[in-house]
Amino acid sequence: MNISTAGSKVTLNGNIKSVSDFQNIKSTLDDVTASNAEITLLIADSISITSSVIGYLNKLILKDGIKINMLVGNDDLISLLNDLNLSNVFNVRKN
Repeated sequence: MNISTAGSKVTLNGNIKSVSDFQNIKSTLDDVTASNAEITLLIADSISITSSVIGYLNKLILKDGIKINMLVGNDDLISLLNDLNLSNVFNVRKN
């Protein structure tokens, strides 16, 4: 998985599947949310998302007051987020 940032937009390419992926995402989002109250998270092609990433994103929203707009490229991941009732929480849209 690769991460890139541009202002408040964070782009993830590749599958999100390992502990190191979570650590990289957390570190990057910590840096971006230090100066942005709203972020756009573009998950270009991952077919899944780990529970640790979901938990961290929930923490950002509920505890830190960060607004997340998630753009998802893979239909299977959109279905998963719908099944978990997270589409509205993460403001999921098809990319």
